[in-house]
Parts: sequence; structure tokens; C-alpha cells
Amino acid sequence: METINNIELKDEKTYPDEKVLQGILGKSYIAYSSLIELFNNNEMIHEWRYYRDGKAWLCKVQKKKRTIVWMSAWKGYMKATVYIPKKYLRQIYKLDISDKAKDKIRLTKNVGKSKPCIFEIRDKKILKDFEKVMLLKIELTAAG
Repeated sequence: METINNIELKDEKTYPDEKVLQGILGKSYIAYSSLIELFNNNEMIHEWRYYRDGKAWLCKVQKKKRTIVWMSAWKGYMKATVYIPKKYLRQIYKLDISDKAKDKIRLTKNVGKSKPCIFEIRDKKILKDFEKVMLLKIELTAAG
């Protein structure tokens, strides 16, 4: 039987500081730190906030007040999602990212007029694909 992994950080009173995140992410905390470094290198800001509708802490990552990435903490990994408007889907599939990443994006259900590009950040290897999708989103938001 498959175990369903639940989102962590459900306690509104427990801010997801470094210590809390290390406890949840375990070995993947190193990859999360590299992700934060990637955001900093691209002049992006990240902010953890408790969202009552989802009853969990989420991290919003922005560049020039435009949301680029949403993150949530799960046991053993961070989930980073980039929402790309459906009209730009072809550009995602033209990116030099792994077929596995493309297939996962293709199979993910649309949310409104966007395609969620979901990356499970467990180790640094996935950051290469994630960065390319993130940079595409930055390019699209700068143009639009």
C-alpha cells in the first residue's frame, strides 16, 4: 500500500525557521539551502507565511514583487512549484531539462490557466532543471 506524504508546517504558532526546517527536511536540507542561495543569486526574496485557507506555512518567492515560486515543506523534501501560464507550455518543453521533468510537468493537472511545474527538492541534482523553469518564469513575468 502506498503511503501518502502529508504537508508539514501545519501549526500556525511554529514559524519555519532553520531549526524547524532541518528537522522536517533531514538530509534534503542541504538542497534546500542551495535553493535559497539560487534565489539570492537571482535577486529574489522569499517569505514564509501561514495561509489559513490551506492551513499550512508556505514560502512565496518573488522577484520585483512578482511571485515566481511557491514552496511547501514535506517530510524529507521541499516541494517547489512554478506556475507557467498554459499559453507558454511549448516553451517549457523546449527547455534543456530532463525528460523525467518534462513528463512530470505534462502529467500534472492544470490549475486554472496555468500549468504547475512541481519539483521535489530532495538533492541538488534536480536544481538544474528547476533553475531553467524558474528562469523561464522570470523571463515571462518581466515581459508580461
